Amino acid sequence: MQHPAHQKIIFIISVLFFFTSFADAQNNIFFNETYLGISGGSTASMVYFKPQVAQDYITAYQGGLIFRYISEKSLGLQTEIIYAQRGWSETDNSYVKRLDYLEVPFLTHVYFGDKVRFFFNIGPKIGYLLKETVIQNSNTGTSKKQHQAIQNKFDYGLALGLGGMVKIKKQTLQLEARGNFSASNLFPNDNKDYFDNSNLIYASVTLGWLIQVSR
Repeated sequence: MQHPAHQKIIFIISVLFFFTSFADAQNNIFFNETYLGISGGSTASMVYFKPQVAQDYITAYQGGLIFRYISEKSLGLQTEIIYAQRGWSETDNSYVKRLDYLEVPFLTHVYFGDKVRFFFNIGPKIGYLLKETVIQNSNTGTSKKQHQAIQNKFDYGLALGLGGMVKIKKQTLQLEARGNFSASNLFPNDNKDYFDNSNLIYASVTLGWLIQVSR
């Protein structure tokens, strides 16, 4: 697993990559496709704890809005506003916590094809924890560090998605699988703190519907 400093460097590089793509997009005014849409689907998530916590993934759902601007052949930009449920489930379901986030990814969108397209999205994402819910707790008197309230509500990290879509006139249907890694920690990780790492790791599969609003 990468050192936290390396995670931040990768995040910064991805931000620069996104804005470089945005700057290039401004120089390509002759090719323009703009889409608005919605998406929704299921998620699976867990947390990379160090020291390790025995756990399984938790399944939940997410949904949100999509804005996509394609500036030239095969290249565009995409941003979203997502309500996403994350969390983790400790071994034997002894403790299960769900975390509800509002997330905004900033993605470079690369595609191949015309009416039928294959694509990948890559870029940074930020989020904010709206609420946390303990779904299961078999040991109500627990004093384990990971059972405390989340202390870092702001989240940032990287997202990578792969998918395919079909254009039917001005409408588009798409299916995307996406992996996400949070470079931020849920709990403090200074030298005096218990956890060195507490990073969310999650994947999603979503179905999207978009309408082309300009060309």
